[in-house]
Amino acid sequence: MARKKKNYIFENIEVIDAGAKGKSIAKSPDGRVIFLNNAVPGDIIDVQTFKKRKAYFEGKAIKFHKLSERRTKPVCNYFGTCGGCKWQHMSYENQLFYKEKEIIENLKRIGHLEIPEITPILGCEEQYFYRNKMEFSFSSKRWLTYKEINSDKEINNKNALGFHIAGMWDKILDIEKCHLQEDPSNEIRNFVKTFCVENGIEFFDPRELTGIMRTMMVRISSNGEIMLVFQFFKEDKVKRELLLNAIVNTFKITSLQYMINSKGNDSIYDQDVILFSGRDHIFEKMEDLKFKINAKSFYQTNSKQAYELYKITRDFVNLTGNEIVYDLYTGTGTIAQFVAKKAKKVIGIESVPEAIIDAKENAKNNKIENVHFFVGDMKEIFTQEFINQNGQPNVIITDPPRDGMHKKVVAQILKILPERIVYVSCNSATQARDLAILDEAYRITKTQAVDMFPQTHHVENVVLLEKRTKL
Repeated sequence: MARKKKNYIFENIEVIDAGAKGKSIAKSPDGRVIFLNNAVPGDIIDVQTFKKRKAYFEGKAIKFHKLSERRTKPVCNYFGTCGGCKWQHMSYENQLFYKEKEIIENLKRIGHLEIPEITPILGCEEQYFYRNKMEFSFSSKRWLTYKEINSDKEINNKNALGFHIAGMWDKILDIEKCHLQEDPSNEIRNFVKTFCVENGIEFFDPRELTGIMRTMMVRISSNGEIMLVFQFFKEDKVKRELLLNAIVNTFKITSLQYMINSKGNDSIYDQDVILFSGRDHIFEKMEDLKFKINAKSFYQTNSKQAYELYKITRDFVNLTGNEIVYDLYTGTGTIAQFVAKKAKKVIGIESVPEAIIDAKENAKNNKIENVHFFVGDMKEIFTQEFINQNGQPNVIITDPPRDGMHKKVVAQILKILPERIVYVSCNSATQARDLAILDEAYRITKTQAVDMFPQTHHVENVVLLEKRTKL
């Protein structure tokens, strides 16, 4: 018989820090770390543990003896259940403090790096309603709250249109108001839900594989253009057209598209997207550049802070007009085009073919002729032969995914030794790992964090590396 797991209760514990993945940190009486989801540094709490490891516990606060001065009241009714905005209970100035603190600690602890005086983290003016893209899921069996489960009232309507409960692929929390995307996002979502319920358009059941309505994506550009993309589990022409025509007649939608997806997951990248109304894209604008965004395009989800991030990147590269610039992990080529005016030539490399198609089209529309895009696995395409064909880079900009750069890519950079490297990262831990390898040839001369996602622990960091004089 398996031994029963023993959980512990620790009393009057002070929360001392906030760490990776948005968790707060306390110490148990024996000195082991306790990771918590529902506390703020400065709280004094009783902790119930639910996971024990050799070096740490995971737990939750079950009683608060003293509330931290770093606390603030969450604005969202779903805070603590939704899981999307883990730091809503922490004042924004303290969110910025702990984001910057984690970056500094990662650079020093993981990378063992010498860092100059850091430019203060750039906060976001809009701490809510800042996202340009949201994805919502339908369910015919919504997540019931503890209060609902223990209520005497019969729950007749179990339809939901909202977010997945963390760690539960088939559970959807119904949302009436989300504070992440500006209106008319909430109006559209609530209209769609009500219309479907009133007209018998069935919500999807992922376990039974029944129903019609599967997902809805809302994109709102900084120009006010709106894209809606629906996934229907199966085709029902009458009900589909009933809903889509109602949306067209109620809202000013720039692009209304849909797909029929009957496979096992919600990924749209292998699906045929069908245009119902308007055009198949919207536009984002940044200075004098326009970027065409379609249903499958990647674009930074905080448009205003993306502009600030790109300005910092452009400032760090400090181009004179004579440089060849390589933009590694270029995505849809936004950074490449943003710096192109001050470069001799820009080479963008990306592994996703659809992203490169978008990049080339946007460059053509923007009349940028000195940017060239290539598709391929970075560790395979970024070779000496490729460099011989396209020119030795004076400057490299790299903006890799969360896993950081492949060791082959880092090794190639050390072989070709450009004068400067600007490393943009959404994960300062893997950034620090890569910078530690580059440290033999480069020193950090500037670093600045940019908060793209208020109310969460996520943060971007930009580092400027300059070649050491003696190698």
